[in-house]
Amino acid sequence: MSDTPQVLGTKIEIIQKEEVRVAKITLNNETFRTEAGAMFYMRGDITMESKAPSIGGFLKAAITKESIFRPTYTGIGELYLEPTANEIHIMNLNDEKWILENGAYYGSSMGVEVSVHREKAFTAFKSGEGVLDFQTKISGNGKVLVKAPGPVEEVKLENDKLVVDGTFAFARTASINYSCERSSKSIIGSATSGEGMVRVYQGTGTVLMSPFTFYSARVLGF
Repeated sequence: MSDTPQVLGTKIEIIQKEEVRVAKITLNNETFRTEAGAMFYMRGDITMESKAPSIGGFLKAAITKESIFRPTYTGIGELYLEPTANEIHIMNLNDEKWILENGAYYGSSMGVEVSVHREKAFTAFKSGEGVLDFQTKISGNGKVLVKAPGPVEEVKLENDKLVVDGTFAFARTASINYSCERSSKSIIGSATSGEGMVRVYQGTGTVLMSPFTFYSARVLGF
């Protein structure tokens, strides 16, 4: 199984061997950014650079628990990312903004800006994420590699409402309104339904889902 889209002269392939997947990025005088610690190995004339952030960047990383460094790889050759049991999904941003669950971002072309998104404190608290929990925001143009706990399902909304149990949804376009609600109007109904709190996505945009949650993937060692 191999997916080989083009990104600004850079070829991306997802190589599957038995139960693991490896992202292969072939650079042609281009630069690619990855999450810290994502490199498996590289071949050819490629230079890795990892710049230290500003004092503000260090403070933000301490609060958000984000990776302080996101190395870049520039040159001609092949970059291989670490084998993973997760699915590796390739997104193609066209002047778009997306919100990703923590741990989903894996790498991107340099036309994509990677920053922090924070939900309203009450929404984060109700969803079980915690008041100080942060997510990753990606915006701009280019390819993004996203790790998903399992096969990816794309759900498009047109002024519609999507209700999801747990963290099965791991990415959404920033245009979609997100909230967390009781599954039933009554507390007793929510308790007896077995669902408790649900995540609600409303508006127009796209939601990416997987049959496994990020929590279950971590427990299983993915």
